[in-house]
Amino acid sequence: MTTSTSPGPAPGLGRGYADDRAATVGFLVRSEEALRAAGPDRATAAPLHSAARRARRRFMERHAAALYAELTDERREFLRLDDLTARADTLVPGLVPTKSQAEEERRRPQRDKEGRETDHGIFFWGLLRDATAGPHLLEAMRRPTPKALAALPGFRATGHADLGLVSVTRRGGTGEVTVHNTRFLNAEDDLLVAALEAAVDLVLLDDSIRVGVMRGASMTHPRYAGRRVFSAGINLTRLYEGEISLIDFFLGRELGYINKIFRGLSVPDDGTGWLPESVEKPWIAAVDTFAIGGGAQILLVFDRVIAADDAYFTLPALREGIIPGAANLRLPRVAGSRLARQAIFADRRIDAASPEGRLLCDEAVPADRLDAAVEAAAAELANPAVVNNRRVLHAHEEPEDEFRHYMATYAVEQCRRLTSSDLVENLERTWISRNR
Repeated sequence: MTTSTSPGPAPGLGRGYADDRAATVGFLVRSEEALRAAGPDRATAAPLHSAARRARRRFMERHAAALYAELTDERREFLRLDDLTARADTLVPGLVPTKSQAEEERRRPQRDKEGRETDHGIFFWGLLRDATAGPHLLEAMRRPTPKALAALPGFRATGHADLGLVSVTRRGGTGEVTVHNTRFLNAEDDLLVAALEAAVDLVLLDDSIRVGVMRGASMTHPRYAGRRVFSAGINLTRLYEGEISLIDFFLGRELGYINKIFRGLSVPDDGTGWLPESVEKPWIAAVDTFAIGGGAQILLVFDRVIAADDAYFTLPALREGIIPGAANLRLPRVAGSRLARQAIFADRRIDAASPEGRLLCDEAVPADRLDAAVEAAAAELANPAVVNNRRVLHAHEEPEDEFRHYMATYAVEQCRRLTSSDLVENLERTWISRNR
């Protein structure tokens, strides 16, 4: 017999998708009722959340492909992460947080969150690990964003687009993406990630652009006023305040603009070509001053990295208490296992001009020669054969299935870190108290 604080026994699965879905929904609905009855008592809520998440995991393990097919009209629709969760909430109530639950969670500082995003993590873990749903989801996330498509006519006509925190300028055959989050030293948050994805889309969509370049603007921050900065990584203030989301930042960033730089845009098959191909272009990163955390992560997908000779790279994610995106996948391949562990586990600083720095950048030049070095690299990479070579190189260097399985694991492990007791303590010790 169930009580107001118990959802009863976990659902038995194995009777087919429809029956298993109905059984899981019933259990999850009862779990929510029990959570409401428990109120703010976290000691009572914790085992209820755990049991519900076990039920979600078991359902996704068994039925990810069937669920995804229903969500996407048998994979005829290409939905982004937030659209998938909205449909899943309607189709399988309780599988993911409702819109109101997600909004309520977003208003809370990181310390006070209930951990609802863990349920998003389980959902995308199940989809990404599935051999049918996962590749389709990756393709959907590589489609151009509506924001970029709306800005494209104006960009083609003028050669410039102001996306707020990011601008894009066409100079000859080069598309320059400049990051202007000057207040936070170009640290990334949900808004900047969205702007960067639209900017990358514009560079890839404009047929007159042959090479993309990413660089930071001159800063207004007192400590670096007038100096360009590539990136200070994740915006830790926003993370502490609870404003960095799993979908829009941690997953959307990796599956969105970073994967588009690496693998290009996915486009619909119009039936005219004998083999559909992505829209790819070579990319250059121009690193002024430093590339910290997420800034260092994204360097791993660029075709050419050119840094000022006084610039440096660090990956302080472990000190902060999170996982540094896909760096755990890519850095060992680029820099070797030992250096990767030193950078990820011990926050080792790597100077661009050092022998170790040359594993992360192709050139380290005096700051006053950085413009000329970028221009020369762009001319070299404009060779049409570069795209075909990078496509073959990437297919064997990092097969898409390898990336997909990594992201499935990342989805749940990053959730563990975001809800861990030490995360806020790390932020208060290493960041918030210093800024106060």
